Order: sequence, then structure tokens, then C-alpha cells
Amino acid sequence: MSAKRDYYEVLGVTKTSSLDEIKNQYRKLALKFHPDRNQSADAGEHFKEISEAYAILSDSEKKQTYDQHGHAGVDGKYSSDDIFQGRGGGGFNDIFESIFGRGGGGFTQQQQRGSDLLYQTTVTLEDVLHGKKMEINLQKQIKCDNCKGSGCKPGTNKKTCTTCNGQGEVRQTRNMGFASFVTAAPCPTCRGQGSMIETPCSNCKGQGRVKGNKKVDFEIPPGIDSGDYIVSNEGNEIPDGINGDLVIRVKVQPHRYFNRDGKDIFYDQDISMIDAALGCEINVPTLQGSEKIKVNSGSQPNTIIKLKGKGVSHINSRGTGDQYVRMVVNVPKKLSKHQKNLLGEFQKLSD
Repeated sequence: MSAKRDYYEVLGVTKTSSLDEIKNQYRKLALKFHPDRNQSADAGEHFKEISEAYAILSDSEKKQTYDQHGHAGVDGKYSSDDIFQGRGGGGFNDIFESIFGRGGGGFTQQQQRGSDLLYQTTVTLEDVLHGKKMEINLQKQIKCDNCKGSGCKPGTNKKTCTTCNGQGEVRQTRNMGFASFVTAAPCPTCRGQGSMIETPCSNCKGQGRVKGNKKVDFEIPPGIDSGDYIVSNEGNEIPDGINGDLVIRVKVQPHRYFNRDGKDIFYDQDISMIDAALGCEINVPTLQGSEKIKVNSGSQPNTIIKLKGKGVSHINSRGTGDQYVRMVVNVPKKLSKHQKNLLGEFQKLSD
């Protein structure tokens, strides 16, 4: 790049842009052209150009001089070192830490997380109504009792890694001509841990955890559906890290008599055509026990009687559903001669 471009053009801002707008625009361009992320041949030149533009426009005094006299004003008044000092809009370190993490590189040490575990179970429709407390014996990775999760032989401790001096990362300084930037990567010696085990625990071989059994209590809530539910932190354990989760895969068993739709329960009640014609009182089952209902005279097949509040709750909504009882009128397939005569007489009287 020969002739210098206008600083406002370089950053894609205007003279009236606020300091925050200038900073945000520089952050986007720095992320795009930083040599650690952009491998094109001219990325370094672009990065230097936008950084110089930001250094001028983020400093109120330098910006005023540039607005009055252009490049001639700042090139004649400030050296390269002066340009990158005293930025009123916040230093480059603040911006690079927000983009790349501490130190300007891409490495940020994170806690390890244990893997999740899956447990499958079935529940009844009665369990959906009342909920169910469960206790299971779960085989999983647990903290080693012998070393209390340290991975070290009892009586010994971890040693600080001499390669990274306990930082867990190694840094490399790069001189970009106008400023120095530091990139960081996990330490290859301690694998980013910052310490090393010289004498491993004989029980866990230095892992800090072993395969074992643990009793886990959890509750199936009322109103549950078939699906996956999470019990937090009850998966595989990991020392100095975050435990995985226990995924409970629930299947609601079909009921012998009832069908469920959300909060509502449906039940088919067989009645004779005589009861449907004359009316009657009958007892019908519900999940809460037997309930007496009245069948009106002249009830037609598939008549629905609602039992309010005799359904179930639902985990994602309030209140309790209802039970709907459908009348299934049974017509006899075989009739005696006397029964046929009686029905014949009834038909004549109905005409």
C-alpha cells in the first residue's frame, strides 16, 4: 500500500461517529484481519492500517489534529510511537482481550466437563397423576476416595509445570512494527493444567476418578410426558471440573382402560341398549377411584359425560384436566324368541 487512505474510509466511519461506534468498527475489522486468523498475504498490512486509523481517531487530540490538517498534520507532529500512546478511547489490550481472550491469543483455559449418562425408565398413568420418587444405583465415574480426586499418591502433591510456570499456557510475542502482540496456546508439557503429577495415585492411576456406584435420588414430577429429563450434575464426575448430567429417559406405559391426551383422560363405558333407553346410574373407574355417574334416559351411542377434575396435571401448565366417559351402547347379537316378540311389540307401539 503506497498512498495512505483516509482514516475514516479505512475504518468505515464518519467524522460524526461516536467513540463507541469507532471502537466497535475497529473490533470487527481487527477480528477479520488479525494475522493469527487471516492467512492472506496482505492481512498484516491491512491490520496495521486499521490499527493506525483507530489509534488516531480514538484519541480526541490526535483526531482533532487529523480533522484539521489530514495526514500531514499527524505525520508531521507525531512519531510512530506517539501515535500508539495515550489513546483516549481505551487501549488495544482491552479490545484484544474482548476479541481473543486474555493475552490477545486464542487460548482460554476452560474447565473440563464430565460426560452425561442415560438412564431409561417406564412409569404408569398413576405415576403421571401422583408423581414418583425414585432411587437408582448408578454405575459411573466418581471421585477417587484414595487421593480425594487429586490424582496424587496420598502424602504427595502436584508440582508446578516448569515449562509454563503454572500458567497452563505458553506465549509467543509477535512484533507487528507498531506494536507487539502476544499469542497464547495450551502448554504442551502439562496439557494446559499448569501442574504435573510426579507420583500418581495407585488406585486411579493419576486420573483422580474411578468407576464406581452411587445411589441417586430423583423425583418423577406429576404430569410428566414421555421424553428426556435432566438431573443436573449426576453424570460422570471429573475432579476440578464440572460433573456431567444424568438424562432420565421416561416412557409412559399405555393404560389398560384409560387413554390420555395432555391433561385429559378418556374412558369407554359399555352400557346396554335398555340402560341407554331407560337411563341408569353406574359406577365408572377413574385414576382417583370409582365415581358414580347418571346416564339420562334416551342417551345415544357415543354420548360423552365429563367428570370435572378427574384428569391429570401437566408439567408445563396449571390445573388438572377432566375425564371424559364415552357411552358405548351394546346391541345384543342373539335374542330369544320371547325377546324378539317384546321388541316387535315395542316397535309397533313406537310407530
